[in-house]
Amino acid sequence: MRPQVILVATLLLNATFFVFNLYIAYLSGSRTVLSQAIYTITDLVGSGLLLWGLYASRRPADYQYHFGRGKERFFWAFVSIVVTFTVAGVVALTLGIEQISDPRPISHIGDGLAVVGATALVSSLGIWITLRELRIGRETLQSLLESANQGLKSIFYQDFVSIVGSVVAFVGLVLVDRTQTWAIDGATAVLQGALLIATGFVLTAESREYLIGRALSPAEARKILAIVERDSRVASVRGFQSMLLGPEDALLALRVNFQNGLTTDQLEAAIDEVTLALRGEFPILRHIVIEPES
Repeated sequence: MRPQVILVATLLLNATFFVFNLYIAYLSGSRTVLSQAIYTITDLVGSGLLLWGLYASRRPADYQYHFGRGKERFFWAFVSIVVTFTVAGVVALTLGIEQISDPRPISHIGDGLAVVGATALVSSLGIWITLRELRIGRETLQSLLESANQGLKSIFYQDFVSIVGSVVAFVGLVLVDRTQTWAIDGATAVLQGALLIATGFVLTAESREYLIGRALSPAEARKILAIVERDSRVASVRGFQSMLLGPEDALLALRVNFQNGLTTDQLEAAIDEVTLALRGEFPILRHIVIEPES
């Protein structure tokens, strides 16, 4: 999978429709369309932060960052989630409440419906690009949502929430047009804001464990132990520690009790072969430390 393709496509799509959303929001005075515009610009900023995190994480290890900068992707994904969902949600919520408490007439509802519908189509295109990249990488949507790739998960949820928000906005504008009840425009913006904030809370909570230093999954740990213990020179594994340093980067530290009677050269060969076997099965294990003990 090529994350940069998804991120660049999202940037271009959002940049295109931000202008249209903002222009129609200015013409119509609709808080619903303005909420869409705000979400689009925060989505644009968030995608830019994710792209920066992707490139920053690829900088090589140095004396300050011995294990590289893989966690840049976790950090910038967290910042992107806060900007895209929380900030946009709070602004949309505020605009909606203002419109409910002090309803103001809106116009150009037809243009608003057109731009909201187009936004939904563009977000659908974004999801299609993500799914296409998953197919190219021989991955599934489920594997993405269960992975540590917070940035791409955030992009997927951005597009999904944008579609749901566009549907809500479309229905709200139709009701406003039919009833001439301007407060509905505000209620629609409130719903959009609440949806963004709720999604942001869920993704922020998930990001926390990766920033702290989440371990590999129990299923992966069991497979790793099976690979190590099937080596005839290994008596037992007495210590297992792991930490995700990035979506495709993990640290593994093992304390291994090898069979008695091995010479130093045999012990070194055993460690090298076990390390190669682990990396062959789990490319994510870029840092492996095996500490032999008696």
